[in-house]
Amino acid sequence: MADRSAPRPRGGAVSRFQRYDGGDPLAPPVDLVEALDAIGEDVMAGYSPEHALNEFLRRGGRDQSGLDDLARRVAERRRDLLRRHNLGGTLNDIQKLLENAVLEERKQLARDVDMDDMDRSFAQLRLDNLPSSTSAAVSELDDYDWRSSKARADYQKIKDLLGQEMLGQRFAGMKQTLQNVTDEDRRAVNEMLADLNQLLDKHRLGEDGPEDFERFMAQHGQFFPENPQNIDELIDALAARSAAAQRMLNSMTDEQREELMELSAQAFGSPQLAAQLADLDENLKALRPGEDWSGSERFGGDEPLGMAEGAQVLSDIADLDDLAEQLSQAYDGARLDDIDLDALTRQLGDDAAVDARTLRDLERALRQGDTFRRDSRGDLQLTPKAMRRLGQSLLRDIATRMSRRRGEREVRLAGAAGEASGGTRAWEFGSTEPWDIPRTMLNGVLRRAATRAGAQQTAPGARRIELDDIEVIETEDRTQAAVALLVDTSFSMAMDGRWLPMKRTALALHTLIRTRFRGDRLQLIGFSRHAQVMEIEELTGLDAMWDKGTNLHHALLLANRFFRKNPDAQPVLLVVTDGEPTSHLESDGSVRFAYPPHPVTIARTVDEWDVSQRLGAQTTIFRLGSDPGLARFVDSLARRVDGRVVAPELDDLGVAVVDSYLGSRAARSSGRRVGSPMDGRTPGPGSAQHRDAEGGAFGGLRDDFGGWYGGRGFWVDE
Repeated sequence: MADRSAPRPRGGAVSRFQRYDGGDPLAPPVDLVEALDAIGEDVMAGYSPEHALNEFLRRGGRDQSGLDDLARRVAERRRDLLRRHNLGGTLNDIQKLLENAVLEERKQLARDVDMDDMDRSFAQLRLDNLPSSTSAAVSELDDYDWRSSKARADYQKIKDLLGQEMLGQRFAGMKQTLQNVTDEDRRAVNEMLADLNQLLDKHRLGEDGPEDFERFMAQHGQFFPENPQNIDELIDALAARSAAAQRMLNSMTDEQREELMELSAQAFGSPQLAAQLADLDENLKALRPGEDWSGSERFGGDEPLGMAEGAQVLSDIADLDDLAEQLSQAYDGARLDDIDLDALTRQLGDDAAVDARTLRDLERALRQGDTFRRDSRGDLQLTPKAMRRLGQSLLRDIATRMSRRRGEREVRLAGAAGEASGGTRAWEFGSTEPWDIPRTMLNGVLRRAATRAGAQQTAPGARRIELDDIEVIETEDRTQAAVALLVDTSFSMAMDGRWLPMKRTALALHTLIRTRFRGDRLQLIGFSRHAQVMEIEELTGLDAMWDKGTNLHHALLLANRFFRKNPDAQPVLLVVTDGEPTSHLESDGSVRFAYPPHPVTIARTVDEWDVSQRLGAQTTIFRLGSDPGLARFVDSLARRVDGRVVAPELDDLGVAVVDSYLGSRAARSSGRRVGSPMDGRTPGPGSAQHRDAEGGAFGGLRDDFGGWYGGRGFWVDE
């Protein structure tokens, strides 16, 4: 046998083992892309980032259960426990044991020929006149001299069962431990209860120390499989089970409760156990008044529960109630770290705990990463990096929609000539771009290393570089543009479901220019009763407000000011609206509103659009809805300013705007203007430029310039 007194290894190192609770170590990391897409959609729909985050956690993802699903499963389990069980199990068991004992005793009285007739008659008289109450009958037979050994054993089982059930209510695993109880077991239990009450009394008075708890556990630790590490953990475990036992009594009918209270005095054949448990309950109530000692539940099932099982079910219900509150996240300062994963595992299984842990890790990654930040008021906001990620996701969606409209060959040339775009491509016959020397040399080394001869030695005269090794530097046309995107933010946009597509479009164009065409300059202008220049974060977080007016005149004033500030750039004017201009700025800065549109409003708007044309702006108007007045206005205006009209479906608005922007870049590369007549005529309803408005397909620009500018989706970062 190993020497227990042998010295420990240097440093006192001790190995400890416990259940692993860190989730699947081989599981993929949490998917922030899907979460960010969903959160961004809600933010652009007008919700706060905090609300959007909470809503995603509640809904979950495509392959991820959310808090609502877990809460539903918690509620279903709670209902199942109440519908399936009732609390009459212990009384039913005692009644059966009593009936068996009386029946065996009657048989013995009939068989015993040596018994005195007077004694037989008296015994039969006692059995015939037993009270109808089970508890009273058990008490009545306490001093009965049993003739049948089997009947005596059944009657003793009643007392042992009561003790096992009462202890099983308050101590985990005690009922199973005391299945074959002996007198020594009874003495050990009574001694443990006496010492426990003494320890709790001292703790309540503040007179105990750590050594008292350690001494108690050294003597009676076998009764506590939870293995508490200090007295507070011990009290917490005991109070939870004791409160569940009290709630079980509260949930019984008055008759059941009275029967059990009377029977408890017979536990283990002595009222001592009941008295000690009563003292224990009083101590725990004083030490943990916050436990639910007065609650009750209504059971309506057919499966009877014993006292220990009933207390466990009530404890499970308490766990489920706590989990429901934690999953609701409806209290101040709520975090997914609050969810008790151990309780969730016990009640719903490992899969539910994995789902909750994944949601917790997702929330932690979003809150502690670079997705959110706090503004000066402490409100949660999306970071610029999160906005870029969301914009890239929108661009990928737009690229997919574009490629589905018409099959296009892959063209990876990002521009005809100019500044390096940061990418490379394989050399092709006719390529004029400079070589990427490091990448070319690396390709040669990798090619030779992949062959057996290259792995051993290079043959004399062997080529170190083959044509297939050569890569050239992608270049990007550097013709600059000043892009003004004017978006209608009047209340009608929100009422007719155009609010979110408008924001998605603005974010997609903003991301495209900021990431792929950094030389271009973009200004976002929102207009309703007034117009204002907006940052992308401000626009995406803008709430719809009831405000009469569509002040396109003011928006054009701001756009033209932006064009004048960038005289070296090609002006590009993109306007998204669903209504005719109904307000304009007066000379004193006041706003004049009129509906139907006043002729002065129309004249001021047209005059300012003429200024845009004189500044050389390439104009595209995106008409939303089917208002005939708006259609007549924008069609005549497009002919006047040599522009284009596009009438996309809402889902295709982003495609249309990005298409128009990329087309303007293609036109600048070829020295042409978007919308300029190919044969000297102004585009009309039958022209290639104008048929976008009639058919809703964006083929005019594509046909004029031989396919999408730069090839299908070259501007999307994969």
